[in-house]
Amino acid sequence: MAQALNYAKQYSRALSQAFPYVLNFGALYRTPNNRTYRWVNAKTIEIPSIKTTGRVDADRDTITTAQRNYTNSWETKTLTNERKWSTLVHPMDVDQTNMVTTIANITRVMNEEQKFPEMDAYCVSKIYNDWVALGNTADTTVLSEANVLSVFDKLMLNMDNARVPVTGRILYVTHEVKTILKNAEKISRYIEVDGGEKRINRIVSRLDEVEIIGVPAPLMRTLYDFTNGWAPADNALQINMFLVHPIAVLTPVSYTFSRLDEPSAGSEGKYIYYEESFEDVFVLNNKAGAIQFNATSGNAFSAPVVKALTEGTVYGVNVSDIQSGVAVGKDAITGTSKWLNGSNAITDVWGTGNFVAITFESANWAQYTSVKVGLLPTQGAGMQELIGHLDDLDSVFKITDKGEQVLRVVATNGTDTIIKDYQLGEIITLGYGS
Repeated sequence: MAQALNYAKQYSRALSQAFPYVLNFGALYRTPNNRTYRWVNAKTIEIPSIKTTGRVDADRDTITTAQRNYTNSWETKTLTNERKWSTLVHPMDVDQTNMVTTIANITRVMNEEQKFPEMDAYCVSKIYNDWVALGNTADTTVLSEANVLSVFDKLMLNMDNARVPVTGRILYVTHEVKTILKNAEKISRYIEVDGGEKRINRIVSRLDEVEIIGVPAPLMRTLYDFTNGWAPADNALQINMFLVHPIAVLTPVSYTFSRLDEPSAGSEGKYIYYEESFEDVFVLNNKAGAIQFNATSGNAFSAPVVKALTEGTVYGVNVSDIQSGVAVGKDAITGTSKWLNGSNAITDVWGTGNFVAITFESANWAQYTSVKVGLLPTQGAGMQELIGHLDDLDSVFKITDKGEQVLRVVATNGTDTIIKDYQLGEIITLGYGS
């Protein structure tokens, strides 16, 4: 490879071809609006908004003064969701004759397990919050087999009154709600006869000519933490039904950088892959009537949120002396754990070594009867109880085997118990003298 080229355009084209098949909200990512409106620059789009007066009575005997009976204004949307990802790549995994395919292979697992679910989560939550910001309110009925069709009819009626085209409407539901729809009262069923054998087809794929698409419940929340990947926020509502026409949204994705750099001494003989993109989701202000939601309180009982300490001190030791760039994702902790030595409140108890400094947050600590945290296998301290010590939730844990250890959080409210593990395998542990 003579030089490292930016494959952003080719990679973006390859991804966009896959979106309808890999994204739960793929139909929204292929809305015709993405090809209609004017790009001002790499991250700004202008949408024309034209308003006209109505018709008036004509008079055959007089001529009225000509005047302009329309106004033209611009609705500006600025992309703010800038995301990046990078990794080292072994030379054996690089095909220099087809770099676009190589990049697609390198990113396949990340795309399927991280990027695509994140795009789904961002899409539905951004639409919901933009829609609410425009003054709209979601239906909050708790759905059941007895009322689910009535709620659907209400959402459809709201769209009918907003003069939204019937053709093209899509109903996104959680799989739990899809099951409720299968068993809904007053729903008509058809019996298929195949080879003389009568079979009842219970698949619900359309309702009143509206396409129904099932989406995993964790990807149908109103709020997420996108600090590292994606994770539902503690105070998020559960979106049960999301009725939408694609004409109501704009979902631009603009890859600005996608490149493989050649091996060097600094990369220890490996290629370095880096990608960066601007992507966002918008509700068109004058099309907000083509969006309807049913949302209710999610699972109020959830484990506390784990967050990495990034500044200040813990037990009198500067966080910057313990770690750098540490972040807590959906199920893993990443970053660099420095070698901590000398005499201080941490090493005097646990000895020198690698540590991770984290804290715990919850909007409702009163819901828990017990919350225990710790690294497993542990170095003998066992799991620490947080309840009763809420005045000081900053904690330090010693890493002795990052490949085997996990940070475990066990939360209970006396009835239900949640166990959440965070892998440590991706943490970089610096040795003595580093």
